[in-house]
Amino acid sequence: MFAQVINAQTIVGSKHDFSAQTWNTTGEICKVCHTPHNAITLPDAPLWNHQLTTATFTTYSSATMNATVGQPDASSKLCLSCHDGTVALENFGGNTGGTHFLTGTTLLSSDLSNDHPISFTYDAALASTDGGLFNPITTPSGLGGTINANMLFSGKMQCASCHDVHNNAAGTPPSLLLKSNAASALCLTCHNK
Repeated sequence: MFAQVINAQTIVGSKHDFSAQTWNTTGEICKVCHTPHNAITLPDAPLWNHQLTTATFTTYSSATMNATVGQPDASSKLCLSCHDGTVALENFGGNTGGTHFLTGTTLLSSDLSNDHPISFTYDAALASTDGGLFNPITTPSGLGGTINANMLFSGKMQCASCHDVHNNAAGTPPSLLLKSNAASALCLTCHNK
């Protein structure tokens, strides 16, 4: 089950509005990522039209972390299909020979060891074992429901748990965040520290 849609943001004019990019020969906004027909199927992911990454990722690990972090899955794998730098931006709709790749600060690479862990189960048991996390089932997200209802995907932390890919670049909160991180508010939604 997907986290519920919180914001009524629009992709038009956002950092993910690729309609005017020269490599997007369709000129369409949604088609780079989504399609209503013949979508690539991936559990817990939307109707997907972009080539998927096949990279093997170095994931975050820490002696103090109580969660088991595996390879990125579900919607996080979709994000990484551009942000790991192995799949060209124009590789959608069955095209696989693109030459335009992400660079700069938007390029995460396949080394995620210094990024927030993703694709792990965040439940009441983890919160209890960890002691530094709130129970996602009962803790309000600040978005109209609980952490589990608004920010987790089938009980897992994913990229979209914190980032809203359809967030308007000129809007708030900034940096495609699901909500403001002023005074670490986004972080402190889950972390009890």
